Amino acid sequence: MRTRTTYTIQNPSQFKIQLLQWAQQFREVVFLEGNDYHRKYTSFDAVLAVGAFTSIETDHINAFAKLNEYQQVTKDWLFGYLSYDLKNDTEQLSSDNYDGLNFPDLFFFQPKKVFLIKGDTIELQFLNICEEESPLTPEGGLKPEGECDDNLLWKIFACNEFETLNPQPLTRNLLTIQQRISHESYLDKVTQMLAHIQRGDIYEANFCMEFYAENAVIDPLQTYQKLNAISNPPFAAYFKNNKQYLLCASPERYLRKEGSKIISQPIKGTARRSTNSAEDEQIKQELLANEKERSENIMIVDLVRNDLSRTATKGSVTVEELCGAYTFKQVHHLISTVASQLKEGFTAADALKTTFPMGSMTGAPKISAMQIIEKLEETKRGLYSGALGYFTPNGDFDFNVVIRSILYNAAERYVSFSVGSAITAKATPESEYDECLLKAKAMRSVLESK
Repeated sequence: MRTRTTYTIQNPSQFKIQLLQWAQQFREVVFLEGNDYHRKYTSFDAVLAVGAFTSIETDHINAFAKLNEYQQVTKDWLFGYLSYDLKNDTEQLSSDNYDGLNFPDLFFFQPKKVFLIKGDTIELQFLNICEEESPLTPEGGLKPEGECDDNLLWKIFACNEFETLNPQPLTRNLLTIQQRISHESYLDKVTQMLAHIQRGDIYEANFCMEFYAENAVIDPLQTYQKLNAISNPPFAAYFKNNKQYLLCASPERYLRKEGSKIISQPIKGTARRSTNSAEDEQIKQELLANEKERSENIMIVDLVRNDLSRTATKGSVTVEELCGAYTFKQVHHLISTVASQLKEGFTAADALKTTFPMGSMTGAPKISAMQIIEKLEETKRGLYSGALGYFTPNGDFDFNVVIRSILYNAAERYVSFSVGSAITAKATPESEYDECLLKAKAMRSVLESK
């Protein structure tokens, strides 16, 4: 059982910053930030979960079955991620490319404390166990549990003692960002992918490449805050699992469950922004009318409709919006909304398994696209193009698509971000390369800035 307490906060924006700083003392942290986007499907402006009471960590083998059991047993808040390579659980596929990050394929935890922020109201939910200070001993082990004072955290907040809780920023080193696939090699690989399309092997595939730095030391929280400020997206996230971090500025929702309703909102179609308002609006309208960009989106909508139909009641799959143009700080995007009703007998984990990985990051037909992606890409995707999110105690969920994100393994001193684009018959290798560089701009500028 969770104890619930609701408070009114005076300055929600500042409070969220302070709350995330305070959370750094915990081994496990998930912070989800909506950045004041007033979306049709949304429950909270921000959510913070800290401290694992229980957790699950596994490779791809039977991963969704294990997740289903964990969710059914706990029937509680669960926060975590699904890596792209769980495709190897859903299909007869493998992931043999280089992996410098070495994250588990799946990780979820049942948090001791959850903060739900909406407007100027914050609801604190916590299990009736808690640590008096940090959940870690100086040796790195878990402290024994003690009796929980219902007002423990709020005694801290009420005293305005954030300054004493804020960790000192780490001293970062100068990073040398390297590109895993060269310009010349990228053009050759996209040409090979176009040959697959011309032969009819696939209609579309999302081809990605990695940027990385070795011997890297960064301040994860500071890096996340810079990335979020530059991009200001609706599905931003900060994730920490001991020494493994995700700093996410995603604009895209993967899948949401509200009761029996399932919602998917794939993004396909990208155009640059302009500082000139008239030109910026013209670019947006040109994106809406662009045959190549619209075809990318429509093909993925068809794939999503097919995926959702596997667990949907008959006739319930609908396209609520097709190719809507949305503006973000860095780019314009085309976004569609597809929904269905979950058929009785299927679980929340079933809805995820039958749609994963998301069509916007794979292609069509999905299995053929994933096979070709594995052959042509040079890095194991891991958490990139996977999903981060949460389950509620009643079995609802909400997950983003992990794109526009920085991944960092502090133990390995390895930092990485990847970008990609949809390759269709009308794609030109050079323009796809330019689109990738446009998408990489925010992550690269954050990592290379002082």
